[in-house]
Amino acid sequence: MTDYSRVRGAVERAYDGVCSVVEYRDVVDEVSGITRKEEVVMAEGVACKLSFELNYPSEQTDTVSVISQRAKLFVAPEVDIKNGSKIVVEQYGKKGEYCCCGETAVYPTHREIRVAPFVRWA
Repeated sequence: MTDYSRVRGAVERAYDGVCSVVEYRDVVDEVSGITRKEEVVMAEGVACKLSFELNYPSEQTDTVSVISQRAKLFVAPEVDIKNGSKIVVEQYGKKGEYCCCGETAVYPTHREIRVAPFVRWA
């Protein structure tokens, strides 16, 4: 079995952000017994790296200007982030909300997650 610890250490030295992972789940009110949807923080303070692959220029239509962006989030391989989760990333003094869109790619050294700007819960 290959030892990836040195490579993983090098990858993790590039992490210059932290993130929180939030899921929209059914929560039962203990007093009333009523179930409702709420944001539930699944992880906080997770070291990460948000990388923008491409920043496309905005597309102008008759009514709106649409900005397109492709980004990936890099975290440790044991961090499980489900498709549809909201990820709040703080990096370089800026905070942004993103959505995990699609299955994640897991490697021995890291996990890659394709993200898009968070708009709303589905």
